[in-house]
Amino acid sequence: MGTLPVEDSDEQKRTNEIGMAIPLLKTCVIEGKDITGDALLTQRAIANYVVEQGAHYHFTVKGNQPELERDIALLFETRGAPDFVEAASIEHGRIETRRIWCSTALNDYLDFPLTGQVFCIERESIDKKSGETRLETALGITSRTP
Repeated sequence: MGTLPVEDSDEQKRTNEIGMAIPLLKTCVIEGKDITGDALLTQRAIANYVVEQGAHYHFTVKGNQPELERDIALLFETRGAPDFVEAASIEHGRIETRRIWCSTALNDYLDFPLTGQVFCIERESIDKKSGETRLETALGITSRTP
């Protein structure tokens, strides 16, 4: 929860990140920019505002948008070969490999504004000392087309 000054007023209004996103974006020139947001900011109003200003959004999709998350997860359940692989980087005692899959297959189906494509990112991390492997998957949506 934060405090956001109301324009032309000494009054202040309490709100969370969602309520602060558009007023804060209004203070910036975002035309031609790419705006990223975590799952909390994956909101239709924010997506609409970003695109109306001539920018693109890239949002993480999680449980706060359960139907959207379910649809994207189902699409990428059987992924096949990735669209891009970042070769293993060795940092902080780990070997990391990142893969991404992208698709426009859900663009006309999803109830989310101005979808350009959805994506699935997989991060594989191997601890060099223990050999332990950790796998993380993140889902997302963007207005940017392929």
